[in-house]
Amino acid sequence: MSESGAGREEPGSRRPPGATNKGDSHRLCQLFSRAALGELPPPDSVVDVVGPPPGPVDAVVAFTAHHVVAAAVEPSWVHERLPGGDLSAPMGSQFLSALGERLGTPPSSLDVVLCARGEAGEPGLALVEVSPTVRHPRVDRAHRYRRNVRVYEDRKGRGVVVVGTGLADRMEAAFEVAPNHRGRGLGRMLARACLHLVEPGEPLFMQTAPGNASSLRAILAAGFVPVGAEVLFVRV
Repeated sequence: MSESGAGREEPGSRRPPGATNKGDSHRLCQLFSRAALGELPPPDSVVDVVGPPPGPVDAVVAFTAHHVVAAAVEPSWVHERLPGGDLSAPMGSQFLSALGERLGTPPSSLDVVLCARGEAGEPGLALVEVSPTVRHPRVDRAHRYRRNVRVYEDRKGRGVVVVGTGLADRMEAAFEVAPNHRGRGLGRMLARACLHLVEPGEPLFMQTAPGNASSLRAILAAGFVPVGAEVLFVRV
């Protein structure tokens, strides 16, 4: 998702321990905070329409038999377009396309959402922080979808890690392994290292496409737990 450097934190800055987001009162912030504790919404077939969340993107988020539409749309508009009893409809192409037209921005790809909590100490993989403006596809994408982006590289040039605040001001991380170093377990090591780049105990979220089996396996092996799925809409 693209933003300017305004309001960006200095390199190396982190949210103070115990600090809360300004948007913590937003329904989606609350749901993510509880999901990080293992408390998912009830599987009640409800579609919540909660208004635009803090952060640079809107979203449709799927939990188990519970969906959240977090965008500037009226509940009546949403429910008119969702057939009753169809749990797949909020993540279906027809509704997502209609929502994108309504918001004036296309839907992104469907991602699995996983969460773990920050850990104390140094990461097991040596990383060096670099400029947040370094040119790399993973970094470019991070600046479109996140704020306060920090960028790290493996000292041997085998991979890159990005951390920033994204949907509903949650802390998010992503990584990418250089093509000639894949298949050696480095993805798991990079994902694991991300847990040391936020405050101990702070929830950290990762997203990946369901079909990206290599990435999904690496994230799971690093200790992240699936909490749901989502489609994002970058604000324009």
